[in-house]
Amino acid sequence: MSAISTLSPPPKVGCESAASAPIQEVRVRPTPTWKRWFDLLGSICLLIAFAPLLAILAIYVKCVSRGPILFVQERIGAGAKRFKMYKLRTMHVSTAGDAHRAYVASLVGVNTPAQKPEYKSRLIRGGELLRSLSLDELPQLINVLLGNMSLIGPRPEVLLLEDYEPWQLRRFEVLPGISGLWQVSGKNRLTFNQMIRLDIQYVDRLTFGLDMWIVLRTIWVIVLRRNH
Repeated sequence: MSAISTLSPPPKVGCESAASAPIQEVRVRPTPTWKRWFDLLGSICLLIAFAPLLAILAIYVKCVSRGPILFVQERIGAGAKRFKMYKLRTMHVSTAGDAHRAYVASLVGVNTPAQKPEYKSRLIRGGELLRSLSLDELPQLINVLLGNMSLIGPRPEVLLLEDYEPWQLRRFEVLPGISGLWQVSGKNRLTFNQMIRLDIQYVDRLTFGLDMWIVLRTIWVIVLRRNH
């Protein structure tokens, strides 16, 4: 792997501090060959398998709500480069994205669990079900094919680069993913800093075995969440 980011390491748990070395550069680790092949084969197979369902969902979204079928938003990817991420639109057209960014930014550096705020009044009919089953994430398989996302990696958040503390930027050393380590390790029960530490742990431990474990855990978490 290439040179690791020059950013400061994270402080120890329970000792949060904004004091970090100045940001020199946000570097990116090259994607391992096995990971890129896994992403290509996985995303192609999943797109073929879910093509009929995606078509049905696209028609449904168009029928129940005015506006585009896809929700397209810029996120920060590997090397802190911006890219357009695709999701099925589950909200009425509004400025909900700006409100969500402000909420997530308020969690940086605090020990409050990063639970999602209630947006039920802004959801389209059936939007909550699409989210609970993670069906709104399916268009991100296109991002994986394009190479600006991976099936597994740190989840791309709505925050801007300046919202992060310097040590937290290590999460941008690898491609962001549709699912990741913190999504299967407690998710909304964790604080923002705990989630970032799991992202960095993933960066440092990136292996085929870890990716496979996260894939299996992701399936289990979706099933478990749906049954509760």
